[in-house]
Amino acid sequence: MGVTRKGLVVLGIFGMTAWSELVHWRASRALVHEPPAARSEAVVVLGCRNRRGDRANALNRWRVRAALRSLDDTVPDSILVCSGGATSGTSVSEAALLARYARAERGFTGPVRLDELSRSTWENIRNVIPLIEDVDRVKIVSNPLHAQKARLYLHHQRPDLAERLVRAADYRLGEAWPIKPLFALYGLRTLARSKRNLAQQT
Repeated sequence: MGVTRKGLVVLGIFGMTAWSELVHWRASRALVHEPPAARSEAVVVLGCRNRRGDRANALNRWRVRAALRSLDDTVPDSILVCSGGATSGTSVSEAALLARYARAERGFTGPVRLDELSRSTWENIRNVIPLIEDVDRVKIVSNPLHAQKARLYLHHQRPDLAERLVRAADYRLGEAWPIKPLFALYGLRTLARSKRNLAQQT
């Protein structure tokens, strides 16, 4: 008996979903090291374009939740670093919105450091470096492919600091599965472009 058109559609959706899960899983484990014993850590959460200036949007809220679950309770000194400048038409920085959501809506009471100037991923990394130089290990949180690109940039800007990178908790199987294929396609394209640009600079 042949496969019906509906069956082909179901198989296609399943295949695309499985592929996107694999892409995100691999990205979450790229350019990181085994976590060493540490007394301090920084969890860096990268903001995305937030058109409203009064509240973090859905994607930024998800990134904050992923950052908070990335904090290691066994590490005595953990800091949350929120990175992102104000977008056009808003007066409040992405970093401030991320921090506000973490504290007011998620109950985070730990130390927070802000980078409120960055307008690109390259600037995110450049501007958070002074905020994370004093910690034993670093986690970068975003969509997994975007976080991989940020780790790549840290390897180019400060390879010594990149040696402290460990895996964050920004990947969970099945989480937000309907939009993962779109994030995978877009993320792979932008990651490939970033690698080409870095190769041309060297």
